[in-house]
Amino acid sequence: MFRWAIIFAVIALIASLLGFGGVAGLSKEFAVILLVIALILAVVGFLSRGKV
Repeated sequence: MFRWAIIFAVIALIASLLGFGGVAGLSKEFAVILLVIALILAVVGFLSRGKV
């Protein structure tokens, strides 16, 4: 999940450098969403590991 967030962030950076604002904005949103989901899953996994 973190890998996909980084990939979309890189795509957004390259697209913004090349002037593709729409693609850059959409890629940034995907990167942020994937990063938040990955962080939530990491925290849940960390917390549930101690209870079992």
